[in-house]
Amino acid sequence: MTPVARTVGRLAGALHRHPRLRLTLLLTAPLLWLAVLYLGSLTVLFVSAFWTTDSFTSQVVKVWSTDNFHALLTTPVYRQVVVRSVAVALAVTALCAVIAFPLAFYTARVAKPRWRPLLVVAILTPLWASYLVKVYAWRLILSEGGLADWMLGPFGTGGPGFGLPATVLTLTYLWLPYMVLPIHTALAQLPSGLLDASADLGARSWRTFRSVVLPLVLPSVAAGSIFTFSLSLGDYITVQIVGGKTQLIGNLVYANIELNLPMAAALGTVPVVVIVLYLLVMRRTGALSSL
Repeated sequence: MTPVARTVGRLAGALHRHPRLRLTLLLTAPLLWLAVLYLGSLTVLFVSAFWTTDSFTSQVVKVWSTDNFHALLTTPVYRQVVVRSVAVALAVTALCAVIAFPLAFYTARVAKPRWRPLLVVAILTPLWASYLVKVYAWRLILSEGGLADWMLGPFGTGGPGFGLPATVLTLTYLWLPYMVLPIHTALAQLPSGLLDASADLGARSWRTFRSVVLPLVLPSVAAGSIFTFSLSLGDYITVQIVGGKTQLIGNLVYANIELNLPMAAALGTVPVVVIVLYLLVMRRTGALSSL
């Protein structure tokens, strides 16, 4: 046996005898990646939010100041945009839950078993398409004289056009699969005996749904809402394409990157704080264990 082979054998034996060492070596690289690139970038973002910008040259001045956060809290337009962004994220999450639940119930409990994998694939298929292609497709649908106007014309109305409703509708379409999948999984794992027992005890469909199905599936709904809420809160491309004059927090961050980087960093901390608070709330529902 060559010296290299003996060294490799001894190293493999040492790793086999010390599982904690093996686990440490496996996790070191991804943890360093997380700490340096992800947490490090968030730290730089937060620190740069306390810098200022020279009003004449637009150059960043690395002087400690809380002016950006003061402006963020006291300027009405910033407060309105933050509230609007959170409201849009909540509206998208609520719509996704309302649409996803019956869809997931059909794919998990009603459809024939041989069709269920194909239906799940069909639901996930839009995720394989380009993000921009899907958003521009909705721009064509919602534009004047588009498909929405053509379908709603016989009813004496038209499509919503471009604006806040179009933004909510498009984001709902984009992130709906992220809500359907965890609900489908929870419903597929729901024991049929519980539904039969509820029916045998005289409970009607609505009572069975409210007292049996919903409490067991609610953590999965909360888990899906983490994706839909966070993705909607941080989105800025969709609102630029179909939002008309609507402004969300992502648009303000993008608009200030070139002119006022510290202010853009201060605005960028808002989604981070909101999502952390949302995660803390969802943690109490057991959503994190359902991911």
